[in-house]
Formats: sequence, C-alpha cells, structure tokens
Amino acid sequence: MRPVRTISPSPVRPPSAQLRGAGTVARRAWRTTYVRRLVAVDAVCALVAAGLSTWLAPGAGPAVRAIELPGLALLVPLLWLGALSLARAYEQRFLWDGPEEFRRVLFTTAMLLAAVGTVSWALRLEVARGFVVVTIPLSCALTLVARYVQRKVLHARRRRGDCLQTTLLVGPRRAVSDLHDQLRRQAHHGYRVIGCCLPTTERAVFHGLPVLGSLDEVVDVVHAYEVDTVAVLPAADLDGAALRRLGWDLERTRAELLLAPAVTELAGPRVTIRPSCGLPLLHVERPELRGVRRLAKEAFDRSAALAGVVLLLPVLLAVAVAVRVTSPGPVLFRQERVGRDGRPFAMLKFRSMVADADRVPLPRPGGDDGNGVLFKLRQDPRVTPVGRFLRRYSLDELPQLFNVLRGEMSLVGPRPPLPREVARYGPDMHRRFLVKPGLTGLWQVSGRSDLSWEDSVRIDVRYVEHWSLTFDLMILAKTAVTVIRGDGAY
Repeated sequence: MRPVRTISPSPVRPPSAQLRGAGTVARRAWRTTYVRRLVAVDAVCALVAAGLSTWLAPGAGPAVRAIELPGLALLVPLLWLGALSLARAYEQRFLWDGPEEFRRVLFTTAMLLAAVGTVSWALRLEVARGFVVVTIPLSCALTLVARYVQRKVLHARRRRGDCLQTTLLVGPRRAVSDLHDQLRRQAHHGYRVIGCCLPTTERAVFHGLPVLGSLDEVVDVVHAYEVDTVAVLPAADLDGAALRRLGWDLERTRAELLLAPAVTELAGPRVTIRPSCGLPLLHVERPELRGVRRLAKEAFDRSAALAGVVLLLPVLLAVAVAVRVTSPGPVLFRQERVGRDGRPFAMLKFRSMVADADRVPLPRPGGDDGNGVLFKLRQDPRVTPVGRFLRRYSLDELPQLFNVLRGEMSLVGPRPPLPREVARYGPDMHRRFLVKPGLTGLWQVSGRSDLSWEDSVRIDVRYVEHWSLTFDLMILAKTAVTVIRGDGAY
C-alpha cells in the first residue's frame, strides 16, 4: 500500500481542546458519561412516577399479595431499568440521533404492560391496576422528556465544538462536496470533517478540505490521523469487493464505517436490505401515497382542522377585527397557489399587507432577501403593523384551516407554491405535487425563508419520500416551537 502523502496537520486540527491532540478513546470518553447519566435519570423518572402513582391511588389495594404500594414503588426503578436494558435502550448506536432511541422506550412500555398483565392473570395476582396503569405510562412519558432534553443539551454542546468525532469523507468529488455541505449545516450531529480521500489526488485541498490520500490509502489515513468515523460514498473504484476489504481493514482500527448509498436522500426509510439469490440486496419500496394510509391522513387532517377552527374561533374573530380596524381593505387575502397534481386553488390568509400591495413601489426595485426563487423582503414597506405581528407568529396562516376542511390542503405538507414559482421548477421539485401542500411542513420547521433554494428542494422532496402519520405529528410538535420563536418569519 502506498504511503500517505505528507500534509501539514495544522489545517485539519479542530479548535476544540477535546479534539486537539486527543485520540479516539479520549474523544469518545463522553459517551460513557452520557450513558451513565441516562441510567441515573431514567431511574429518577421511574421513582418519581412510582411516587406520584402511590399518592394518586393510595387505596388501590395490595400490589402483589403482601407487598404494599410503597414497597413496590422502590422496585419500580429496578424493573424499569431492567426492561430498558433488555430492549437495548442504552446501546450507544441507538442514542443521540434519530428516533430509534425513543422507539425503544415506547417498545419497553408496551412490553412491560403486556408482561405485567399476563403474569398477574396467569398467577392470579391482585396487582393494583390503577398503580400499574399510571406508573408505567408515566415512567415512559418522563423518560421520553428527560432523554429529549439531554439530547438537546448534547446538540448544543456539539455546536460549541464539544463531543465531536473526527470524520474522513471517501468518494468522488461531487458526492464528497455535497456531504460536506450537509454535515456543516447540521453540526449538531457531531461530525467534524478533517479531510477527504478522493479517486485522484492532484490537488492538496478540495472544497476547503485537505486531500489526505487516495481511495486505496484510507486505512493509512485513519491510522495517521486517528480518525473516528469514515464516511464512504458511492464511487466506481469502491465496488463490493473493495468495500468489503475496507471494512475488514477498518476492524483493526477504532474507526466506525458509514456507508451512504446513492438513494439515501430520496428514499431513506423506504430502503431495506433483504436477502435474495444468496445476496443482501438493497430494496427501494414505493412511497405509500395511496390506499389506507392516505385515507387516514385525510381523516386526521379534516378532523383536526375542524377541532382547530372550533377551539381557535375567538382568536380568528379577534384577528379579523384587528385587520379590519387598523387598515382599509378586506380581512382575508386570497391568492392562487398550486396544489396536488398541479391543480390551482385559492389559498386563504389574513391580509397582512396594505390593500393593492402590488401597486406600492418598493424601496429597492428588484431587491430580494429570498433565495432567488422565493421572493421575500425582511423590511417590506407594504406590511402593516398588525400584519407584521401576524407574520411573526404565523397567525395570518390560520384561515388555511378552511382550505384543509375543503380538501385543498393538508395540515402537514410541502409549502404551497405560486404559479410563477412553479414555472421555474426543475424536475425534482415536481415530485412535491404528489401530495397536498401543507399549512405547516418541514420547510416551516427547518428555517423557512432563511433556507437556500437547494435546501428548500431537498426538504420538500424528503417529505414526499418519507411521509408517515408519525412524521406529521413530529412536524406539528416542532411547528409550535418554531412559531413561538419566529424563526425565518418575515
């Protein structure tokens, strides 16, 4: 194997003291502390849940024959921690990123309830039903909240340069540059890219990254720079046999190997590995945009929109009065947007601009604070004082609940585009018309008007490919936080 080219290490040394001069073991020391903290906090959550259950249902009867409720309350943390351990909820590969950590907590709850019910029925034990029904779900809820908070704290530390892992990108130039940009945008994932290995190494620097070697020098680079993570992207020179040998060679190091298939961005959750013809083949399933799941989404959207209109009726009336009193013109603003299958519809909003806003001259003719396709002005003179407040907290969007009731929009989906925007769409963006546009969506909770056009395309396509009812509920929860903070709203 050829020796690694000599490159000054100064440009690849991260500023964090945790990374500077520290090996892989030292950089990963925080993981053990994090897991121990998880165990301690989970035990406290179970103890609090048991205490609250004892207080809420003190007369529920004997817990298990002669065992009293206070005694069982002391056993709950041990039972809870044991169940979480059996569900592998403390394995590091399931922590920090992605929903799998929370799924395992929910799975533990379901299995524990089933086990307690089965054992008590089989042995005819007089288990305090109120105690069990309250304790286990409450332990689950507290644990989920505590783990979410701990994850957010970790993400904040990573943005400050702590708890990072050095990362080497391996693959063709275009794929390396795209992945590098994505990792920089999402610094909370903790990947600190120190360099790359490319098919050809005629340049010492590419895309702001030191070129540390070629594709057949990856293992030498890992040893020389004590790399924590190797991210391999699809390349003609890295076929199945080469990847297999690379994986074997990296087993003798402390580096983790990540493979990024070419279809991951478009079809992440729909990609499954199933054996066929004696080979582990990658299957890409079709997105489920029809059938029962679509009917479930339609039913959820319209019922939730109806409940929203009823609950928010005082707010709707108050905003309507404020718009009417503070500026002349109609209360509602109707604008043509493009919906599912490219069909136009009239989207409703509370008017936030002066009447005949299109005739008001702009202070910067041709000026645009948007991303080149979406026209936006941070200081738009056409926006009324009340309208500025409505936009800040997205109250001007509330009439779109009626669009949802009419079946023109969904609660969650891609942003409803204007016809002039659609005229500038490339082929990728037409994928968004497979679903209804949404009152909120990934675009709204990921930065809104602060996003570049490339990010907007990627996010809209990602929603269409990854859609699920659980995904919608997660976006709705994040929308509340985004609206309060007002991120990207102008």
